[in-house]
Amino acid sequence: MARQLYFDCFSGISGDMILGALVDAGLSVKDLEKGLKALRVDGFALAAKRVLRGGLHATKVDVMIHRGFRSPLSLSRIQRILSASGLPPSVKERCREVFDRLAKAEGIAHRVKPSDVEFHELGVIDSLVDVAGSLLGCHLLGVRRVTASAVNLGAGMIQTAHGRLPVPGPAVAALAAGVPVYTAGPQQELTTPTGMALLRTLVEDYGPLPLMRPSSIGYGAGTADPREWPNVLRVFIGDMSESSVGLTDSVVQVETNLDDLNPQAYETVIERLFSAGALDVTLTPVIMKRGRPGIVLGVVTAREKAESVIGVIFRETSALGVRVQEVLRRVLVRRFVPVRTRGGEVRIKVADIEPGLTKAAPEYLDCRRIAEQTGRPVREVLDEAMQAYRKLRATGKAKDKGGKG
Repeated sequence: MARQLYFDCFSGISGDMILGALVDAGLSVKDLEKGLKALRVDGFALAAKRVLRGGLHATKVDVMIHRGFRSPLSLSRIQRILSASGLPPSVKERCREVFDRLAKAEGIAHRVKPSDVEFHELGVIDSLVDVAGSLLGCHLLGVRRVTASAVNLGAGMIQTAHGRLPVPGPAVAALAAGVPVYTAGPQQELTTPTGMALLRTLVEDYGPLPLMRPSSIGYGAGTADPREWPNVLRVFIGDMSESSVGLTDSVVQVETNLDDLNPQAYETVIERLFSAGALDVTLTPVIMKRGRPGIVLGVVTAREKAESVIGVIFRETSALGVRVQEVLRRVLVRRFVPVRTRGGEVRIKVADIEPGLTKAAPEYLDCRRIAEQTGRPVREVLDEAMQAYRKLRATGKAKDKGGKG
């Protein structure tokens, strides 16, 4: 049965913490080692042990290096190793994505091209094993959907080969773009570049623990053991019900009544609400007190974005108060499948209703961009994209590109 996984990153995240948490949640170390032989890289073994971090019992997985590469590896060399491996295709592809992200982040940090990045501080074999092992572990556990909490980056300063740097370091800071993050706890780095790159590749959405029935909970220990701080990554793993349609999660609904706002302002208000993290924005005409026509401005957002959304409403509208309530919503699991059209690539948003039954629609913004560039009607581009998707699906080559709608 397909499973969903939730990363609780209250003490950050790293590659070894992910491995430890997955093993603690039931992943067999023997199965993981057997699967990692497909990397076709010799000179390492896995060692798992029980440890105590703060007041939490956890599993620590170490990559024991017997012999390694004689020199740092470039991105192209790592990609060749992955291409030649016998890892499952989906795992192999995501491994490539992780190292692409790492190279881009290191390139930003050191002002060099990603192709010129050499993996020093990340290690070589241990980094390969952390990345491939984490992704393979999710694959072996049947994980289909991954979500996560906001990520604790740590605090203070860290010592690197380039001197003392603030937490987060430049690479983690670059990888954190678009991810809800915060700093708390001991004065040290809690989130590593590898951990953040894995998170960016695996996670579909960030927020509080979604409504789920966990079948296993795992704790993966970090290398550091700060005093009176549980330096672990916690994971919740639960089966995705095949009998119910969609997944249930918790969101915040914010509403206010408006009867004196210039209608010309609504476009800007909506744009800024989406920039602040709104998941959906609606304007509903109503009749208010004394027979006045008015508008109910409704916003749906994640819990951690609610304050930002409320701030926009107070700044950008005439509202003096808002109604806030936490509600449950049911959503279909979604993914993007890219197709080629005469004007370029269009992403098709595909939603799974039940096994073997899906619904699909072209991403409108992609089609509008092509229509503007080519001068064709948008409806023609939409039709062409759907025809391309149907042909791709008929050939069995409609592979998703990841992401969410």
